[in-house]
Amino acid sequence: MCDVSKYSKMFDDMKNLQPEDTLQLVLEAKGEDERFFFEMLGNFLLQQKQKKVIERNLF
Repeated sequence: MCDVSKYSKMFDDMKNLQPEDTLQLVLEAKGEDERFFFEMLGNFLLQQKQKKVIERNLF
């Protein structure tokens, strides 16, 4: 069984990353899979921000 609390904390940490942080992670990724993962993370975080802006009718 996986340590759910460990991964929940990782999620909380990652959702607080700034765009420049995810860019740095992409640029310094150790391999193609890691780079792809960080790109997906950056896209997810951007989509979440976009969703909030649209919900608040700021766009």
